[in-house]
Amino acid sequence: MSNNVVETIQPLAAAITDAHQFELVDMEFVREGQSWFLRVYIDKPGGINIEECAMVSDELSEKLDTIEPDPIPQAYFLEVSSPGAERPLKKEADYENAIGKYVHIGLYQKVDGKKVFEGDLTAVTPDTLTVAYLDKTRHKTVTIDRQQISQARLAVKF
Repeated sequence: MSNNVVETIQPLAAAITDAHQFELVDMEFVREGQSWFLRVYIDKPGGINIEECAMVSDELSEKLDTIEPDPIPQAYFLEVSSPGAERPLKKEADYENAIGKYVHIGLYQKVDGKKVFEGDLTAVTPDTLTVAYLDKTRHKTVTIDRQQISQARLAVKF
């Protein structure tokens, strides 16, 4: 259900963001409690502001109201926002732009006894990511098969 909604709406959202030279970073249609949320994450070099989020929200809302049959028959909330400091890494360009940055990588199965790595992304190939991280006081490097990655995002270092 939720994937079909995103697949249906993504081209509409992309047309709007492309027209404003924004990047459509990610979309999700999720249920939280009794409510459904269509979340659209947008960005641009230098960051996105609240007025730009509101503009995209208004345009997307208008466009969604014209589609027959309605791709989202139930009541839902539309949220358009910046991906924030912990931006997800989804597209190849996201990974390339994250080289040298601090990242959080979640895995489906353990590698070197761990399912989560946080560290500096040092290299990206079509099949792997290399992360330099601190294990207690020792500097280590791990190369992760991209098929093993369940989640990848920028992270804030504390």
